[in-house]
Amino acid sequence: MALIKSVCGLTPKFGKDCYFSENATIVGDVTMGDQCTVWFNAVVRGDVNYIKIGNRVNIQDGSCLHTLYQKAAIEIGDDVTIGHNVTLHGCTVKNSALIGMGATVLDHAVIGEGAIIAAGALVLSNTIVGDGEMWGGVPAKFIKKVDPEQARELNKGIAQHYIMYADWYRDAKDLPESK
Repeated sequence: MALIKSVCGLTPKFGKDCYFSENATIVGDVTMGDQCTVWFNAVVRGDVNYIKIGNRVNIQDGSCLHTLYQKAAIEIGDDVTIGHNVTLHGCTVKNSALIGMGATVLDHAVIGEGAIIAAGALVLSNTIVGDGEMWGGVPAKFIKKVDPEQARELNKGIAQHYIMYADWYRDAKDLPESK
């Protein structure tokens, strides 16, 4: 069972058919839509500001979502993929965006609809990534435009895969102990 914790009277709220790995941590003022997944060692920490997550969002292993006290919340749209070991801090990620493995997105940055942030990128505070843009590097810079329909389909496909993976874990039987 994931660690789901209230803080300062704020308790996480979830939609239907969400899956949280056993060592995922979800704290405080977090609102999550339907069919979301939070995977191993991921932390969603809404203790100093709110985190609002849409439907079919997958937050992959080792990711950390946090906010800036009284200044920057996190808002995530629908069909968003947050790759392994991503850090999101007080930012906005719009529908059908993909944040690649190991990327960091800082306070007040906005990631546009269908945008792709490359693995390992550092999106600095106050950066605006346009709809359908790919950014990468440290600090992240514009790389190219991506086909918005392709990006939308890619991320809806990834979202569906993570819903399927969650079913695997819900249906899994514990393995017998080795002798």
